Amino acid sequence: MSMTQDWNEQGLVESRVIDHLKRLGYTHVHGATLEAERSTQAEVVLRKRFADALKRLNPWLSDNNLNKVTRSVTHMDATSVMEANEAFHELLINHLSVHQDLGKGRKSQTVKLIDFDNVDNNEFLVVDQFSITNAIGTIRPDVMIFVNGLPLVIIECKSPTLPPDDQIAEGVKQLHRYQRENEQLFYYNQFLIATSNDRARAGTIGARLQHYSDWKDPYPKTAADLGVNPSAQDKLLEGVLTKAHLFDIMQNFIVYEPADGKIIKKMGRYQQYRAVNKAVRRMLQADDPKNRGGVVWATQGSGKSLAMVFLATKLRRLEQLANPTIVVVTDRQDLDRQITNTFRACGFPNPQQAESVEELKTLLQQGPGTTVMTLVQKFQEAEGGDGYPELTRSENVIVMVDESHRTQYSTLAMNMRLAMPNATYIGFTGTPIDKDDKSTFRTFGPYIDKYTIEQAVEDGATVPIFYEARMVDLHVQGESIDALFDRYFRDYSDEDRERIKQKYATDDVITASPKRIRSIVLDMIDHYERYIRPNGFKAQVVAVSREAAVTYKQMLDELSDYESKVIISAGHNDDEEMKAYHLSKQEEKQVIKRFKQSMDEDPLSFLIVCDKLLTGFDAPIEQVMYLDKPLKEHNLLQAIARTNRTYDKKSYGLIVDYYGVSRFLEEALGIFHEDDIKGAMHEIDEEIPRLEARHRQAMRFFDYINKENLEACLQVLEPEDIRNEFDTAFKKFSESMDMVLPNPKAKNFVDDLKWLGKIRKLAKSRFHVETGMDISDCGAKVKELIEEHVYATTPHVLVEPIDILSTRFDDKLDEMDTPEAKAAEMEHAIKHEIRIKLDENPVLYTSLKERLEELIEKRKERQLTIEERLEAYRDVIDRMRTNAEEGAAHGFTPEQYPFYQMLEQALDGFEEENVKELTHIITEIIQDNAVIDWTFKDDVKREMRKRIKRQLRASNCPSKQVEHLARQLMELAEVHYKHIAG
Repeated sequence: MSMTQDWNEQGLVESRVIDHLKRLGYTHVHGATLEAERSTQAEVVLRKRFADALKRLNPWLSDNNLNKVTRSVTHMDATSVMEANEAFHELLINHLSVHQDLGKGRKSQTVKLIDFDNVDNNEFLVVDQFSITNAIGTIRPDVMIFVNGLPLVIIECKSPTLPPDDQIAEGVKQLHRYQRENEQLFYYNQFLIATSNDRARAGTIGARLQHYSDWKDPYPKTAADLGVNPSAQDKLLEGVLTKAHLFDIMQNFIVYEPADGKIIKKMGRYQQYRAVNKAVRRMLQADDPKNRGGVVWATQGSGKSLAMVFLATKLRRLEQLANPTIVVVTDRQDLDRQITNTFRACGFPNPQQAESVEELKTLLQQGPGTTVMTLVQKFQEAEGGDGYPELTRSENVIVMVDESHRTQYSTLAMNMRLAMPNATYIGFTGTPIDKDDKSTFRTFGPYIDKYTIEQAVEDGATVPIFYEARMVDLHVQGESIDALFDRYFRDYSDEDRERIKQKYATDDVITASPKRIRSIVLDMIDHYERYIRPNGFKAQVVAVSREAAVTYKQMLDELSDYESKVIISAGHNDDEEMKAYHLSKQEEKQVIKRFKQSMDEDPLSFLIVCDKLLTGFDAPIEQVMYLDKPLKEHNLLQAIARTNRTYDKKSYGLIVDYYGVSRFLEEALGIFHEDDIKGAMHEIDEEIPRLEARHRQAMRFFDYINKENLEACLQVLEPEDIRNEFDTAFKKFSESMDMVLPNPKAKNFVDDLKWLGKIRKLAKSRFHVETGMDISDCGAKVKELIEEHVYATTPHVLVEPIDILSTRFDDKLDEMDTPEAKAAEMEHAIKHEIRIKLDENPVLYTSLKERLEELIEKRKERQLTIEERLEAYRDVIDRMRTNAEEGAAHGFTPEQYPFYQMLEQALDGFEEENVKELTHIITEIIQDNAVIDWTFKDDVKREMRKRIKRQLRASNCPSKQVEHLARQLMELAEVHYKHIAG
């Protein structure tokens, strides 16, 4: 016998499937041996086995009712396969009922078709070569799974000798043929599998090839548990057909969703199954409600809203959780609407959307079994109230927060925690948490599960995103813009001209100039016609401002026949031209609905936005985003992910960048390659002492003043130096608040933060002395000047389309080492260094920060040549590098030198030698008192501060400075001598 005879689909695939399922505890039966049990070859339910199972699971069932149940399941009436499939799923999961007297009168009794609680109390068969005949003909699926006689899963095997791209495609084609030719078989189907061993995918009835998906992780087992080099088929069978997993998927990971007038059946993908079960496992195993939560990172477009539905469904079903209250929180209306609709569409029991602040409070007090959908903004407290009320102390409350960034760290999120102090919080986010974003971890706890962009692209859950830079050069006709400016505004003084330039000649105005937009629109139309339109896809345009969005719309109308719509927020003072573009909520919904439809159904091709609709709306038909706005970090990542949804024949999403966000994109993508996120884990308690100190520092300005007396408080801030000191203290206090919120430990400081913020605003308004002419009407003139004299070249391609995840993307950006790119890199590096070192050496780094801000201002106003900018940045970097050497030259250790610089600045006019001596004495005092963990011991700190103040007075420090300077020196001591025990 030749060896290659077994190298066919039966030997290589089918037998392997059956062997695997036998290992999982299924009983293998040949189709032919079942013939004797069937009354006709048309039968798809094994009636005798089904009736036996019904009797075993419901021993009280009368013969009459047994026949009734058998008949209602084997003869289902339905107008379509999908309708029957959904109706059967409902019977299977939520049980069927019959009327029968069990001794207490004739009542409705529940009948179990499957025992979900005791897996082994069911019959699992794996059957090969089972023939089914009807009027159309005979079909013979390769492998079928029957549970209690019901045909729940069909497996189609294809030979791995077929071309790789054809293996799954052929299997799915065959499954489609079965669905056409024998509808009744698919009334009972839970899901279908196409496999060639090397490739294997699962899908639901009606699904097209692109909606069949891999099962890459056999969680809770690992691939290694399955032996050496397990195949795709091994992982899929282990993942979805282990008996308990099959039941879990049937109960919790299958939903029916209406879409465009028909029903679509969806089954959870492996990453959703894994994330939900990890979350459940953590909840059931955690000893304390605080440790039950965490973060689920699921790349945008990979089904985050559905994962939330699956999790909610499973939590509802778990007996240990005794029907919890589930609260789903988002921070934008479109998201709130989208998730509420997803829950409703998936048949989730009665999700209630909180319409108002008051209604939310009522809903949260309803107790077990409630599902509440709300915006985080609804956790507002009334002005002048006594803080947000506690609404439930129950531990049986689970809060799912979508997009666990942004507003989640504000006082609103704190109020949410005050309302439900013992709840479990789970954050779902589409963008990972970067190192600086410590709050997400502090708020939700460590990662529950990660599903990265790379994985989503590899799995085909999303398409890759390509980036292309097409830049427009701007030139000034005739004279330089400065000369034009001086001529245009010759009646104004130099100071006023400077103010006009700073206020009105901004990047945004230049970006929005009609000539520039016209040249972009011409390029955009050409690009769209060539690359996007032929495949039937649509486009989104992101403009820098609402005015620019309207200009884009007008130009598109003038220069092309494509239909476009603008979606922007309405402004209170909009003129008639802008008002023409305001849309009501209803009209906006209609526009989005039209945009999502195929070109044949609706020709609306371009959606033009400024801020709205950058996140939280799904339009798979959108392939390209024309970006003309400086987006950064999470906002940029979320915006570009608009284009990554899968759609028929769409192989990639494209970002065409007219603004130059490549630098920001590189920075934003950097956080994806950050594996050492653990460094971001900090206990909130570490920040509390610092918050208290900074709170005190900001409030001390008003120590002896009646806080109700606004005038008296403002008078304190009249001297400019005091105002600057207060400003610094306020910023530090609010930075600490930012880190602690939304933890309720910040609650006592919230009112003071608001009060100080108001005082600061009023002081700015009153004492921000600006003499000179009124320049409020100059904005229009500047616009006119720019419009008339700036002309734009045709955009040229700076970066060819390139996948943002490939290493070539980084290389490409490195090639762009124009002087501008270098300067941008240096500016970013300096900013980073200043942010890290500011607390270590406030004097040096505050002055460098001011210098950098001045240079950035000049860059914005085009006052420096690129050579001058590079030179200036090199100076700043050199200054940072030489600081330590300078300290050593003065005879100081690296720890001591910042103290010297602080004293030198504060004690202006003192002899250098005296300041040096004082530095040595003060650092000695600190070292003498620095016992282990001294920064947490208030008595030690008090003693240290007392001795420092005594020494400052002894050294003739002006008495009004002693208190403030001692505090600053103490803050410095906590940074430099934290770990030095005396």
